[in-house]
Amino acid sequence: MVERASLRIADTSVGLIAEDHGMRLKVEGATKAFLVPETNPDLTIHASWGELSQATCGEKVFDAGGLWQLYRENASYLFRFTSPALGTTPYRIATFNEDFTVGWVRLHRPYFPGDAAVYPLEYPLDELLIVHWLARGRGVELHACGLVDSTNCGHLFVGQSGAGKTTMARLWQNREGIEILSDDRIIVRKRAGRFWMYGTPWHGEPRLASPSGAPLAAIHLLRHGTRNALTTLGTGEAVGRLFACCFPPFYSSSALEFTLGFLEEIAREVPCSELKFLPDDRVVELIQRATKRT
Repeated sequence: MVERASLRIADTSVGLIAEDHGMRLKVEGATKAFLVPETNPDLTIHASWGELSQATCGEKVFDAGGLWQLYRENASYLFRFTSPALGTTPYRIATFNEDFTVGWVRLHRPYFPGDAAVYPLEYPLDELLIVHWLARGRGVELHACGLVDSTNCGHLFVGQSGAGKTTMARLWQNREGIEILSDDRIIVRKRAGRFWMYGTPWHGEPRLASPSGAPLAAIHLLRHGTRNALTTLGTGEAVGRLFACCFPPFYSSSALEFTLGFLEEIAREVPCSELKFLPDDRVVELIQRATKRT
């Protein structure tokens, strides 16, 4: 019997199929909140066991510091994952078609206990898959905290590590009518002519990861300050700062071109401001007042 699992991330369905007899699938941590009933998937991933010690990879495109590498092989992309604890033989190889709608993941059988359940898309592959799928004209992932207020308006707080994203999430999370989508990674897509933001299961606190989404109403570029203040940003500055906090495939000129154009479109349609803040409830009240005026 073939085992299956389905995920939904940023209004995108991922169908995972275990092709080998006896391969059991599992999903752990924050990703469990993104499980959905089986549906017609946007992305289909086939998983199987393999012997990867002699696997060939093609032309190297990108090296992420030794833990994974990306190769180009004819019209396909191939990710090769290794671990210092296991040696030079990859523990996982994932191959995808040109537009990342179909993939094949092979796990090196000797590295996995006989009857252990596995998650073939174990991080960072699940995030890499979605990032590359989005870069084909479908959206962007941002280093951001995202929350939905009581009027179903989405607020995006964008910043690098240490900018205060998790602090911002904690200031809001116990307020009535507030839903935190993520305190670290948010996906933005355009749907029916309007920008939407979605939670993801990656990097942030698991209890703050939600599969929900909401229309994007405001973007705040975070910066620590000596007082709470909102300053409207021009389109050019907003695009530059958003780009510094997004995750496009930097090796791809077409992906970069799309990402910059998409961010410019966001900055033109969604109010963008710099938010200097102190870590207390007064910054929440500042945002709420600004939202009412808008």
